[in-house]
Amino acid sequence: MAAFDARRREALKAAALAAVAGGGAAVGFGRGDARAAVPAPAADAAAGSAASADGAAVAGGAPWQDLRLWYPRPATQWVEALPLGNGRLGAMVWGGGKHERIQLNEDTLYAGGPYDPVPPGALEALPAVRRLLFARRYAEAEALANDAMLGRPPKQMPYQPLGDLVLDFFEIAETNGYRRELDLDRALASSTFEARGLQHRREVFVSPVDQCLAMRLSGDKPGRISLRIGLASDQPSAQVDADGDAGLLLRGRNEAAFGVDGQLRFAARLQVLPVGGTLRRRDGRIEVRDADEVVLLLTAATSFRRYDDVSGDPEAVTRDQLARATTRSWPRLLDDHVAAHRALFRRVEIDLGASPAALAQLPTDARVECFAEASDPALAALYHQFGRYLLIASSRPGTQPANLQGIWNDLLQPPWESKYTININTEMNYWPAEPCALAECVEPLERMVAELAERGRETARRMYGAPGWVVHHNTDLWRATAPIDGAQWGLWPLGGAWLLQHLWDRWDYGRDPDQLRRIYPLFRGAAEFFEAVLVEDPNTGALVTAPSISPENQHPHGAALCAGPSMDAQLLRDLFGQCIEAAALLQVDGDFARRLAALRERLPPHRIGRAGQLQEWQEDWDMGAPEIDHRHVSHLYALHPSSQVNLRDTPELAAAARRSLEIRGDEATGWGIGWRLNLWARLRDGERAMAILRMLLSPSRTYPNLFDAHPPFQIDGNFGGTAGITEMLVQSWGGTVFLLPALPRDWPAGTLRGVRVRNAARLDLAWRNGVVTSVVLHSERGGEYRVDHRGHVLALSLAAGESATLAWRDGALVRA
Repeated sequence: MAAFDARRREALKAAALAAVAGGGAAVGFGRGDARAAVPAPAADAAAGSAASADGAAVAGGAPWQDLRLWYPRPATQWVEALPLGNGRLGAMVWGGGKHERIQLNEDTLYAGGPYDPVPPGALEALPAVRRLLFARRYAEAEALANDAMLGRPPKQMPYQPLGDLVLDFFEIAETNGYRRELDLDRALASSTFEARGLQHRREVFVSPVDQCLAMRLSGDKPGRISLRIGLASDQPSAQVDADGDAGLLLRGRNEAAFGVDGQLRFAARLQVLPVGGTLRRRDGRIEVRDADEVVLLLTAATSFRRYDDVSGDPEAVTRDQLARATTRSWPRLLDDHVAAHRALFRRVEIDLGASPAALAQLPTDARVECFAEASDPALAALYHQFGRYLLIASSRPGTQPANLQGIWNDLLQPPWESKYTININTEMNYWPAEPCALAECVEPLERMVAELAERGRETARRMYGAPGWVVHHNTDLWRATAPIDGAQWGLWPLGGAWLLQHLWDRWDYGRDPDQLRRIYPLFRGAAEFFEAVLVEDPNTGALVTAPSISPENQHPHGAALCAGPSMDAQLLRDLFGQCIEAAALLQVDGDFARRLAALRERLPPHRIGRAGQLQEWQEDWDMGAPEIDHRHVSHLYALHPSSQVNLRDTPELAAAARRSLEIRGDEATGWGIGWRLNLWARLRDGERAMAILRMLLSPSRTYPNLFDAHPPFQIDGNFGGTAGITEMLVQSWGGTVFLLPALPRDWPAGTLRGVRVRNAARLDLAWRNGVVTSVVLHSERGGEYRVDHRGHVLALSLAAGESATLAWRDGALVRA
């Protein structure tokens, strides 16, 4: 089968590329290949009513019906299944004809329970580690840190799957005219096909309104739906029992991990609602015969309440949720779900131009096969919106933040425990949130940072003898803040400082004074920690973090541990500056702000090395590093997501950052390519950014269902890709909005509507032949704005609620 699929993909790719090269309008398919046989279904009445409720949120029309992933066969592996989610409950839909599997996750189902990982001897070892670092005995310092400064246990708890909803259909063998799709605009997965004279239709969504998974099985003839329905789980303690006449209850307790006992209970409830036919229990499953249609509703929960409270009652929660959902009709469930989803999703519209019909008609995975060799701007737009869809589906108010895999994971022992890696990956997950008009999706991250500050106070006191709070390079559901894995990866105390940048962005894009007052104590606490732990480097005179690392890279002296890596100074420059600005706005902490300003001046400066590169360390070690093409580009944080280094204000440093990127090379892991995409966009190199996007959106870095391939799957590359496409079109930093700063030749005309820029404003943009044709900037709270296109700057002063329409005339931006 694998060899057949490989031959099929190559044939599809060759045919499409030949058609594009020859100007053909379409790709033909032989008998038995149903790729073009089943048209995309029209939106139903329920979805239509939802669209009318919120259509005004988007300026102008949008080809929402084109925002679909589709395939001519069921999934045969997990990375072909289609993701659904409401932030808390996740599902991967395989779309099988005779056998359907829907793999389930609940966002608080991690192994273990509340635990204290702070190492007991870290504070005593700290002075010796510092002395060894300043004596340039790096390997010895790292060895001592590994012995005395790692968390106990030196790992964190894995995120785990809940189970599967499994459906086995009678009288289905072969299928014809098969089509499986994910409608991003409706957050609905569906499959359609014909079997034994019945046209089957299956629809699945996960409702943020009713907190349940809902599935409808129907056909074009009455009395023909027959199947057996069950629940299953890989959790060792899971058991499935009857739950009333037409329900199932899966329940159990989570597992221990790394010596931490499992302390969570979990439950999932299923209700089967047939129309017509008969229902009975058989072999622990529910059997339905000869129904006109069947609706399935599933709820799930754990006993998690907070990182320090596991006293919840998942059986009661799922019972109440299911009882409410079963009182509502399928059209009402779907209508409310679609309306809630579109209230977020339809805020942003992107059109990068039409794709050749030969490409546009291909299944999604075949288009990915072709993207590196043929212009397919509509696929880039689809990929951009897919990233927004994933963030909505994996991070909603009241849920957990998106982890390394969002909320989708089918393994009890997933790669890197599928937790939160906060030296880039968790931050990258939220890069698209503010510019792509998904501010609400940041709420789980803000709540996690507040909880990390609580746990991190003890870590700061016991590991460093310092006030404030600290968290290192990883955390989990239980908000562990001690270093893990090994000093060469984990002994990096800036994780909290980087997470705070997203809370600053939430303020900067929204300018809500209440939000600034709420988050300021978190910034102050982090700054207090670094005020206490920064030490003078006797070799340079700068105030530095010690011990630390440049994530996760080893320098030429047999270790990663060092003093004052460049990224630390860059992050602290932002953190201290934001504290100073916030204190002034809130009219508090004047003395503290002055102390931070003095500390900021003594941080290690940006340095340019002998190869013309922006140095990664205080010393010019870059060219001797063992992995010169390392996946992390930590020292380029100053270029993106920060703007300390930029072409306008620091051209010499920007040139050095460009040299660092060239030395590192373009090839990296999926998320590493995603970061490079954003960096090249900041350097305003549209063609290089487009080349990076082609690498990202290729079979080696994108799975058939468009999930990012690290490999294996990590969701951060998807979010980095969405953010990078946005950065190519609009950037907002340094008090200026930059229009089309890195526009590639592949996108000569297009529109981008509804994106947000700093100082609480919304932007609509259209362009043709690479030049803006219309711009509308709408200010929500009023303020001063600068808009830059091709180096020409227009200054605007807008009142709250005022809009400005701009145009490009005679080589300059003017107010129309």
